[in-house]
Amino acid sequence: MGERVPGAAMIQITPQMRVLVAIEPVDFRRGIDGLSRLCRSILAADPFDGTMFVFRSRRATAIKLLVYDGQGFWLAQKRLSFGKFRHWPSSADAASSALMAHEFQALLWGGDPSRAQAAPMWRRLDTEGAELRPS
Repeated sequence: MGERVPGAAMIQITPQMRVLVAIEPVDFRRGIDGLSRLCRSILAADPFDGTMFVFRSRRATAIKLLVYDGQGFWLAQKRLSFGKFRHWPSSADAASSALMAHEFQALLWGGDPSRAQAAPMWRRLDTEGAELRPS
């Protein structure tokens, strides 16, 4: 069974978290500084704003996550034991694709994020015509 390491933390992925996926693969020798530069130059995004950035290796067998938590950067990597990340977002005119948290979870587990379904984040309540009833 997994033991909890004192002082260990995890990256929290909430439904409200902004997730940006780089469309093109990157050189996986890049670390935090190199990926942060890519966030600014290629993705036109601030790596310090709490967005989770997702990068794919050229062979599509690994991904890296970069996120700033207010104190420092997290850099995590997942390399598949076999197979590839087959369903990667694509775009002819953009360097990145925004995903919702549930779509990112599907991508992380090798699924197709475009087919992931979840309840809407919010919905507008129609208050016109609604009667107020005394309690």
